[in-house]
Amino acid sequence: MGSLIGFIIAIGSLLGGYAALGGHLTVLWQPWEFVIIGGTALGIFIVGNTLRTVRDTGRGVLEAVLGNVPRREHYLGVLEVLYALMRELRSKGRSDVEKHIEDPENSEIFRKVPYVTRDKEMRAFICDYFRLIIVGNARPHEVEQLMDEEIQTIAHERLMPYLALGAIAEALPALGIVAAVLGVIKAMGAIDQSPQILGALIGAALVGTFGGIFLSYGVVAPIAGKIKATRERQLAPYILIKQTLIASMNGAVPQIALEYGRKTIPAHQRPTIDDVEDEVISSPTQAAAKAGEAAQRSAA
Repeated sequence: MGSLIGFIIAIGSLLGGYAALGGHLTVLWQPWEFVIIGGTALGIFIVGNTLRTVRDTGRGVLEAVLGNVPRREHYLGVLEVLYALMRELRSKGRSDVEKHIEDPENSEIFRKVPYVTRDKEMRAFICDYFRLIIVGNARPHEVEQLMDEEIQTIAHERLMPYLALGAIAEALPALGIVAAVLGVIKAMGAIDQSPQILGALIGAALVGTFGGIFLSYGVVAPIAGKIKATRERQLAPYILIKQTLIASMNGAVPQIALEYGRKTIPAHQRPTIDDVEDEVISSPTQAAAKAGEAAQRSAA
């Protein structure tokens, strides 16, 4: 919604100011100039990027416009999954945790948090590193270094749409000049016409320069920046997972390990310690699980 409001303000101010200066809006309606600029930019974009990046750019634009970023409840969901797995590992042992990480799609722990279940990459990230913890031979600092490298790889892949659109934004002013030059060539072919006709042709040509610059700095560059900000915020849960698991590997109990992860959540969305206690550690599902464990221990 914020992006849409911003574009309305920008375009409204642009056209409104031009009209207030006495300009005729119909002069700006030069669709073929924009076809030259937009079509050439699109072709260059497809040539310069893989099909995967082209498709991901479409998803990135949609995510940026809709504001598809993790929210407070999503972070709490990630903490809930981590807490449940760490508690299982401490109280029941490796075999009980293996059934969850080997088949996360059918795991009760994962299925009760749809945000983690839907994100296959995040789910695989959690399962892979719990598998390393279960093996027991990996050292915490080695796992942390491996996590950092994987997060950097994920970040690079997710920021490819930003880099691709950034390159197009830099090229658009030059493409606007190309469209303007073609328009001038057309105008020169009518040099023997009246000044009124020749002026209209030159004005249409200059719209190409205007269009290229506006599309670059007023449309594509802001969208690319919004994609970058959105995708970087989508990486925040990975940092949370890393800090929580490293704390657990260093001997912290699950409740304390969650606090390490909680501190990585952006301040404006970070739940309090009491929120984590009430909604994750003492949630109804966790309480029921603890009661079941207590009953099993007493029966034994």
